[in-house]
Formats: sequence, structure tokens, C-alpha cells
Amino acid sequence: MDISDICIYRSIFTISKVTGVTLKYFYYFESDGCHTDSLLVITINGTGLFMELVYVTIFFIFATSPIRRKITIAMMIEVIFMAVVIFCTLYFLPTTKQRSMLIGILCIVFNVIMYASPLTVMKLVIKTKSVRYMPLFLSLASLMNGIVWVIYACLKFDPYILIPNGLGSISGIVQLILYATYYKTTNWNGEDDDKEKGYSNAEIELGRA
Repeated sequence: MDISDICIYRSIFTISKVTGVTLKYFYYFESDGCHTDSLLVITINGTGLFMELVYVTIFFIFATSPIRRKITIAMMIEVIFMAVVIFCTLYFLPTTKQRSMLIGILCIVFNVIMYASPLTVMKLVIKTKSVRYMPLFLSLASLMNGIVWVIYACLKFDPYILIPNGLGSISGIVQLILYATYYKTTNWNGEDDDKEKGYSNAEIELGRA
């Protein structure tokens, strides 16, 4: 896998995150509407959607023509997918409960994909016995984000939030365990060989997507 392939994969992965955030946005509007108790969640996801779109836009501006073409195709697929989901939800599912279930399941799928992204970095940490490519604060933020959403899901009794964020919390704990395990064996000042560096740089970019 060369750098261009990694860039394409990362951009498409980010676009899939845009879809995930959009689905969550739709989920809250459909299940709760613009009520006070869901307004904060809608605001958070709206901010996340905006940030992801900014990233995709910047990436698209500086990408080469072949990568732009593939990003455009991916964006078209995402837009068509969202249109199909919204159409089927509104026209074939008459009750709010049915709509919430379908959108909630899709949200679980996309959130699990998002939380699974650090698996690439964890594999690299185990292979190199080094945590140079797994930032501690990113792992802590992932863990705290998962825990907060788990608490919120328990208060709201919402399994569609609980399941993916529970898995995300577990992922964050595993990352911290790996960090503690391989911290002492990390060569912070040394340089890896060219092959290792190329592989690691590629993998960390995927993990941060």
C-alpha cells in the first residue's frame, strides 16, 4: 500500500465518518426532535459534521487529480446512500420507533467503524514495541469520550449510543494498557529504518482518520 492509496483510504474513511455524524444528527431529530434534552447532542454532532466537512474540503483542495476523482466518487456514493436512507425511513417506516431503530442500527455500524480505526495503530505498537506513533492524549480523549457517552446512554437508556461507545471505551482502555506496557521499550530519540518508518507513518495516518 503506497502513500497515495493511504491518502485515498483516509479521505474515504473520513467521508464515512461524515455519514456517521449525519446519521446521528438525523437520528436525534427523528427520535426526539429539537427538544431541550437532545439539543446539546445535536449541537455536538453538528459541530463534528462541520469539522469533518472542513477537513474533507481542505484535503480535496490539495489532493492530486486522481485522488480528487476518487474522493468525488466516494462523496457521491455517500450522498446517494444518505438520500436512500432518508427516503426509505420517511416513506416505508410509519412509526417513530421503527425509524429510530433503523437509523440507530446504522449509527452503531458507523460508530463501531470509527472506534475500530485505532486498531491499526495498536497493531503497529505491538509490532514495533513502541508507542511513538500512538499519542497518549488522543488515547485518553478517546477513552473519556466513550465513557461520557456511555454514562449519557445509561441515563437515556439508549442502546444505540451505549453499544458503540461501550466498545469505544474498551478500545481506549486497551490503548492505555499498550501505552503503559511499551512505554519503557520506546526509543523516543532513535530513528527506525526506512521500511519501518514508511509503514508506521502510513499506519498512524490511518489510525488518526
